Amino acid sequence: QVQLVESGGGLVQAGGSLRLSCAVSGRTFSSYAMGWFRQAPGKERELVSGVRRGGTTYYTDSVKGRFTISRDNAKSTVYLQMNSLKPEDTAVYYCAARIGPLTSKSTDFGSWGQGTQVTVSS
Repeated sequence: QVQLVESGGGLVQAGGSLRLSCAVSGRTFSSYAMGWFRQAPGKERELVSGVRRGGTTYYTDSVKGRFTISRDNAKSTVYLQMNSLKPEDTAVYYCAARIGPLTSKSTDFGSWGQGTQVTVSS
């Protein structure tokens, strides 16, 4: 049983930065593809960014150039550095893990964190 614990959310003004962390325990972290999803009220959960087992990354268009995902296999942790935040980035952010290739479908991910709120004020 793998467990994911997120931290780092909060309230920030537009243009500010936050760094989310997701600590993973229970199985070999390096075997997982990792994703950061977000869900705003009334909207579907979407993949914001992902990092494959080999370290290559994915970003949705709206965050390219602003967000950076990274993984530290020695610490079993994945990070999401979010810069130049916008009000439309406001959402609950979830970390998710998947054995297998990185995909954008939330239903493909079997393990989830509890979520952390990110609020960007204008």
